[in-house]
Amino acid sequence: MSAPGWLVAKPIAHRGLHDKANGVVENTISAAEAAIARGFPIELDVQLTADNEAIVFHDFELDRLTGEAGLVIERNLSALTGIGISGTMGGDRIPSLKDYLARIAGRTPLVIEIKSKFNGDMRLTKRVIEILKDYPGPFVVKSFDPDIVAYLRQHAPDITRGFIGELEYASKSDSFLSLEQKHRMANLLHFEEMQPHFLSWRVKDLPCASTYLSRLLGRIPVMTWTVRSPEDRAKAEKHADQMVFEGFIP
Repeated sequence: MSAPGWLVAKPIAHRGLHDKANGVVENTISAAEAAIARGFPIELDVQLTADNEAIVFHDFELDRLTGEAGLVIERNLSALTGIGISGTMGGDRIPSLKDYLARIAGRTPLVIEIKSKFNGDMRLTKRVIEILKDYPGPFVVKSFDPDIVAYLRQHAPDITRGFIGELEYASKSDSFLSLEQKHRMANLLHFEEMQPHFLSWRVKDLPCASTYLSRLLGRIPVMTWTVRSPEDRAKAEKHADQMVFEGFIP
């Protein structure tokens, strides 16, 4: 299996085509509809709920994007889907993955990122696989967690899978990774276990050996994130096959 042609055909809207200043917030149905209206594929994030369901939401905490506080994983699906997203003009609430997919209904391709705390917990991955079995539209799945990508390879080989990488892993969400884990991930030392169909790499780290050799020797396409400036875009065009963008219209 190789990556689908649409993956490199048109820039991908990061968490939908969001514009918070105008009341369109990331990972909402409104942001998805805005991307569809412009003909862009959508990248979205999924998180696990307390009752082992999947919601479309980026952060592990509710605080940044809602009027609530606390961890997403501590609340069940019905509670989370009742929470409004702060700053939206259309009254958006946190969508479940099933409801999000029903709304998209194959109208544009999706790049689904499975969030992870790198603790071996595959409940979210299993649920995403179950939900996607009935989805007829085009999609791929990716994760920062090499164990999740390897799990997809073993248990859902028909799903196009990708690995998200970078060189530094210096963000707050990466603070619990060991130096050895960071080294292995930055250098694709899990490649044999994962056998990804594509890579998704941090634009600030391009060019680098991991992506260069993957493209040259493995003919593996590279998308790059998150492109926000003309300088980023120039890097993406030179060193990658596609970009995940936000803050402008390509």
